[in-house]
Amino acid sequence: MRSLTTRNLLDKKPGETVRLSDELAACIGEAERKGCWLIYGYEKNGKTTFALMLSKTIAQYERVAYISAEEGTDKSFKDACLRAGITADDNILWDEYLSVDDLVKKFQRPRTPNIIVVDNLTIYADELKPTEVKKRIMDALPQKLLIFLGHEERKSPYPATARMASKYAKVIFHVVGLKAIVTSRFGNGGELVIDEENSELFYGQ
Repeated sequence: MRSLTTRNLLDKKPGETVRLSDELAACIGEAERKGCWLIYGYEKNGKTTFALMLSKTIAQYERVAYISAEEGTDKSFKDACLRAGITADDNILWDEYLSVDDLVKKFQRPRTPNIIVVDNLTIYADELKPTEVKKRIMDALPQKLLIFLGHEERKSPYPATARMASKYAKVIFHVVGLKAIVTSRFGNGGELVIDEENSELFYGQ
């Protein structure tokens, strides 16, 4: 394979980018619509709520697929959607757990959503080795942006598949006390409040 010159590198045009609200764009920057992002945090800190709010925002511009692998689509998840402001008009498709093979097969089809949220990598720990996150999912869906959710243990993403995803992720949202702390390779990062009232209670403001 031929190497790039410095001019080639600097003149190289980015691929399709993710359209975002002004608030998200200020933290994330101009992010390419491929690869993966990671949302992680301890239980009951707002990961799913944030993932749903993020999905709703992106769905203003293009279709999003949300795989509720951990919680399914029962009443508790429906209630979470309502709390996040999801309405029948939002351009989001919903699935319960899909095996890795079925997930890839489904979204390799033409005209499927380019943004796929996978909630939560814990469910895939038995069928997906950490070293397979890139090969079996990301490389199999090179034109899709995968937004993975993971838990947190000892201040690190959990399980091991989530830790591995964090190494590939170009945007990471660390959810703490109903705030998402953003680290992005495309921008300056920052903080996004998930629940203003309860976040203030958590931080004592």
